[in-house]
Amino acid sequence: MPSAAAASPPVLTSRIRDFLRMEASGGIMLAAAAALALLISNSALRSAYVALLETPVSVRIGSLLLDKPLLLWVNDGLMAVFFFLVGLEIKREVLKGELSSLSRAALPIFAAIGGMAVPALIYAGVNWNNAEALRGWAIPAATDIAFALGILAVLGRRVPVSLKVFLLAVAIIDDLGAIVIIALFYTSELSLLALGLASGGLVILIGFNVAGVRRAAPYLLIGIVMWVCVLKSGVHATLAGVLVALTIPMRATSEEAPAPLYRIEHGLHPWVAFLILPVFAFANAGVSFAGLTPAALLAPVPLGILLGLFVGKQLGVMGASWLAVRAGLARLPEGLSWAMLYGAACLTGVGFTMSLFIGSLAFETPEQRDAVRLGVVGGSLLSALLGYGVLRLASRLHAGAAQGGRPALSS
Repeated sequence: MPSAAAASPPVLTSRIRDFLRMEASGGIMLAAAAALALLISNSALRSAYVALLETPVSVRIGSLLLDKPLLLWVNDGLMAVFFFLVGLEIKREVLKGELSSLSRAALPIFAAIGGMAVPALIYAGVNWNNAEALRGWAIPAATDIAFALGILAVLGRRVPVSLKVFLLAVAIIDDLGAIVIIALFYTSELSLLALGLASGGLVILIGFNVAGVRRAAPYLLIGIVMWVCVLKSGVHATLAGVLVALTIPMRATSEEAPAPLYRIEHGLHPWVAFLILPVFAFANAGVSFAGLTPAALLAPVPLGILLGLFVGKQLGVMGASWLAVRAGLARLPEGLSWAMLYGAACLTGVGFTMSLFIGSLAFETPEQRDAVRLGVVGGSLLSALLGYGVLRLASRLHAGAAQGGRPALSS
């Protein structure tokens, strides 16, 4: 196998296609797990579902005690592995992928910034008079790439690979923005001792990288220690996963052996796509519709989330993209039309996983979290339906224009 440094464009293209297939399949699993959680939450099994998530789980090593309900082990522990994978993807894309050059990264960067800013502003506008509700301003700012690519998979060859790569790049930048937001705005009181120990672990990992350590085990062992330290520091523990990922070497040691980053990412993807994210969805998507009235959906928190995802995402992504292209700061990828780009902008409103995760950080009471779930499910569902419909129509127009000898809609 060629080294990471010498990987040819066809090899990189193959890796992108493998990634897209994995994420698309994971999206189907994610949807099934969320549907199961909703079904159980609206049946006689709801009490058993709640009791399961509240089951206390303790781990003690000497005087160190980690005692949390099962739900927080999922959100703090399993999601750290998800964020570790996100960190690997970000590093790969920045160094070797779609974000490695300004010309390719410009449009996704502008689109992602608009897609984060406008939903947050809409949510803040709806909840302006409620300081507690304003803690959820970042909930509609992120895109769920697994769900979005799962919808694109249903469309098959009707949509070009360039659209999928654009959507992937936007979602990765979204994830990076979400990581920064979590670090800056969703931390509790800080423990300087725990932060110091975590920083020491990070220095050791950087030393491993500089010294040419290519085995995964040393990085992962120090990473576990860092996770515990970050958990105890007051900063959200999932950020440890990102920091560890950024230290994983991307240089191969020989022509035959792939770089550690590619090897770990490839091995971790199935576990995240088919286990960790579905478990997270099952644990966090269960909302009861018993006694639900239109007034519940029109309450400020769920309404702000729904409008942020369904209206804010498409306006932000499409508006920022159009302005960037008109100003000459970016260009449409080859083979894409504005109609297709609008369909992708609608799909960025599917914010399921990251939106639910940020909601779990922003709010603590069951009532508040039910309101978050209601807004996320509603906004994501509407965005998915509109995005699918727009892309299906745009692909027909594109195919018809090509068959008729007329140029397809494009910049």
